[in-house]
Amino acid sequence: MNTFLEHVAADLLNKYGNDMAHVAVVFPNKRAALFLNQALARMAGGPVWSPAYITISDFFRQHSELTVTDSIKSICDLYKSYIEVTGNGNETLDHFYGWGQLLLTDFDDIDKNMADARLVFSNISNLKELDDISYLSDEQKAELRRFFANFDDGSEGIRERFITLWTHLNDIYNNFKQRLSSQKLAYEGMLYREVVEKAQIETNYEHYIFVGFNVLQKVEQLLFKRFLKEGKASFYWDYDRYYMKPTNEASNYIRRWLDVLPNVLPNDDDELYDNLGKEKEINIISAPTENLQARYITEWLRENKRYKDGKRTAIVLCDEHILQTVIHCIPDEVKTLNVTTGYPLQQTPIASMVTQLIALQTEGYSVQEQSYRLHHLNRVLRHPYGKYLIPKVTEVIERLNRERRFYVKPKEGSVFEYHPSDKQHLPELVNWLAETVRFIGVNGAADKDQLFEESVFRMYTLLTRLTDLMANGDLDADKTIFRRLLIQLISSTSIPFHGEPARGVQVMGVLETRNLDFEHVLVLSCNEGNMPKGIDDASFIPHLIRKAYNLTTIDNKVSIYSYYFHSMIQRAKDVTFLYNNSTQGSQTGEMSRFILQLMVEWNHPIHRLTLQAGQEQMRCGTEVVIKDEAVLKKLDEISYFSPTAINTYINCQLKYYFRYIAGIKEFDDIDVDDVDNRMFGNIFHAAAQLMYEKLLPRDVITAKNIDYLLKTGKSVQSITSGNAELTLDDVVDEAFAIELFHQQPGSRKHPKLNGLQLINREVIIKYLHQLLRIDRRSAPLRIIGHEFDVKRSLTINVNKSEKQIETGGRIDRLDEIFIDSNNARLRVVDYKTGGKRAESLKNIDEIFDSKNIDKKSDYTMQAMLYSLIEAKFDTIRNPNHRPVSPALLFIQHAGGEDYSPVISMGQEEITDVTVYEEDFLRNLTRILEEIHNPDIAFSPTDDLKRCQYCPYKEMCGR
Repeated sequence: MNTFLEHVAADLLNKYGNDMAHVAVVFPNKRAALFLNQALARMAGGPVWSPAYITISDFFRQHSELTVTDSIKSICDLYKSYIEVTGNGNETLDHFYGWGQLLLTDFDDIDKNMADARLVFSNISNLKELDDISYLSDEQKAELRRFFANFDDGSEGIRERFITLWTHLNDIYNNFKQRLSSQKLAYEGMLYREVVEKAQIETNYEHYIFVGFNVLQKVEQLLFKRFLKEGKASFYWDYDRYYMKPTNEASNYIRRWLDVLPNVLPNDDDELYDNLGKEKEINIISAPTENLQARYITEWLRENKRYKDGKRTAIVLCDEHILQTVIHCIPDEVKTLNVTTGYPLQQTPIASMVTQLIALQTEGYSVQEQSYRLHHLNRVLRHPYGKYLIPKVTEVIERLNRERRFYVKPKEGSVFEYHPSDKQHLPELVNWLAETVRFIGVNGAADKDQLFEESVFRMYTLLTRLTDLMANGDLDADKTIFRRLLIQLISSTSIPFHGEPARGVQVMGVLETRNLDFEHVLVLSCNEGNMPKGIDDASFIPHLIRKAYNLTTIDNKVSIYSYYFHSMIQRAKDVTFLYNNSTQGSQTGEMSRFILQLMVEWNHPIHRLTLQAGQEQMRCGTEVVIKDEAVLKKLDEISYFSPTAINTYINCQLKYYFRYIAGIKEFDDIDVDDVDNRMFGNIFHAAAQLMYEKLLPRDVITAKNIDYLLKTGKSVQSITSGNAELTLDDVVDEAFAIELFHQQPGSRKHPKLNGLQLINREVIIKYLHQLLRIDRRSAPLRIIGHEFDVKRSLTINVNKSEKQIETGGRIDRLDEIFIDSNNARLRVVDYKTGGKRAESLKNIDEIFDSKNIDKKSDYTMQAMLYSLIEAKFDTIRNPNHRPVSPALLFIQHAGGEDYSPVISMGQEEITDVTVYEEDFLRNLTRILEEIHNPDIAFSPTDDLKRCQYCPYKEMCGR
């Protein structure tokens, strides 16, 4: 197969020989030039002076003194013109940006089609005025009447408001063009029009050869006709007879130009222009996901070894969002790959880093503390590029979080220097962002990561451009507008891939296929909505008015994409279309209208296939863990069993294995400055201890003492104690300082609390009041100890031998309550701040029954174990081994007058825990021996409800 460009190359060599230095070849886009130049070099048979290759855009730019400005500058200037003309200062730049692009597209369309803006935006206040507009044909007048009929009576003034806006659009158009002209700038349509309207165009070459055009806007039509008349132009048209019928929209433009701008190549050349109607292999494949389509690439390239045909093989993406997946699905056999579509800047790490840097300088900075919040600093330092900002970043993160330095002062002159984000200082902040990005790029250059280098360069260029616009007064924005604008700019920026375009398998978007021919074509995501793409009437100029003035309409866009569709497959040997047939969400599951059209009109067999996933999501099966030699060795090394570990085993044996044998810790995703349930409990425990030690008498606490503290919030201790001036707020602040901020005991100094921390502080104070009211009902009482450890030894049988283990834990509080003048009782009190309280159990056996976990039997087991140890083994606080009662004090449920925290067994309060010692130790020993029994595997729980919030559920398939 000879490609269209090879036919062009042969004809050029035939006409001009080896000297084409005086000729310029003009293409719609850049890609085709490389392929034509390669064809010329191959077919010339010797040295050749190649022609100049330019795009149509290059041609217009070369013949104008104006410079096409970038989109950011264009929108900023258009915004100024809008404000100046309308006086509407309420419209912010970020809100204007979206529809400003739409307005700019309309202006561009007006100029490229040489329309008179004054007439397009005429203030047609009365339909009768249409009869007086002689410049319109009857058909155009009818189109306008149809449009304005939609705004007739009963439309609540929408017709009048629209026409009022209509008058402004012409003034905005003229003001905007004048503003740009004064700066020697232009948007593309404005520059094109300026060139075409010149009386004389000074050309740089003797002859211009226009290759592979399709739709021609008015400026191009005038230019082509003008050069043809002057003998300076030749035209090479690329088409196929198959779609040259009037009923096929693909040829709407080609048919029009063939007579006016004659084709240099012979139109009766069957080899060139009669290919699509011939039999070829066409497959239409449906797939339920985009990823599945991409995964098919591997099989398609290997089939018949298509990958070996290199540049003759094309993978066309109708939806370029799947580019990443496509690249990962290219098989190893493909040694050379050329990707023409760009990688989205939005999906690179540097984009998220810039977002975090902005957050750090704005909401991440406390003006009151003049410091960065650790929460936001963590996000920057833990970013993959954080290592390029400061050395030994991991150590810095660990130190800051270990010390709980919630506010970190910025160092002047460092990369983290603070920059205010108010409007006056915003340019300095943007400049800092640009310099920080450059700093990251310099420090990361040694890694030689091309994506890193390109993405950082693009981001740096974008930020420096915004800095320049601010410095020149073109961009006037506050931080909110700037952030929204930056997000929009990043989302519309892509990073080009480097490669040799004329080599290797081609991965490209639809537009890049123009003028190129392939033997093997795979078209992905060929759904309605992707092919044709962007077919809508998004414009300030309504469809009927655009049609009346010969501007671009939806019909034009469909015709253009129809041509792209047919031309990319016309000379191929085999073509495979894939489309998504899923109807989930917003997807319609429709194949492209052009595929349907091909199925109806093509006179040869088309194969319909369906892709199905050959794999199912791999799930871990729920398996028991046999106690092999390694497990038994690990068990033998464990000499201490906490109540938490024992309860974990009772709850789920497999969970115990993961946590205590395999050593897999639960993932801690709690933010550093969050007060999670565990931290809340720690602070409350510390505050309760400090309250009793520093605010209440150290001997007997009376109801009067508690009433005074509840009423005043002040200490009742004597002046000689050193605590007389302390308040309840003080001890809570000290608890926060110790537990949350890791300060030394006695220190109440800590950073300012954030909103959630303040709320938790108020809740803790409320809970302390509740605790005092509960204790008032038991007064008088004496606090013997707070937060102290107890433990005891046990002997268990393991494999016919004895093993000594220890068990125990930390008691929250040991107190003494006076029943009467002669009787007192010790209580081991365990504070519980959770929402669910433990239910009363009938006997000790129920405590060790996993079915009672929902009744909080684990709480009961822990309290009773601590009480038994305290009763028998604490010679310091209970030297006489007085009876001990286990108590669970549920702060949230202790409001009732008859509430008692003492645990009941069989509806009877436990006054002496040693009564239950024999049964308790029997069950505890049984559980411990079962854990060590090599014949009993670690099995998962049968109660699936427990798996719902288990951190290991993914590992065991639950």
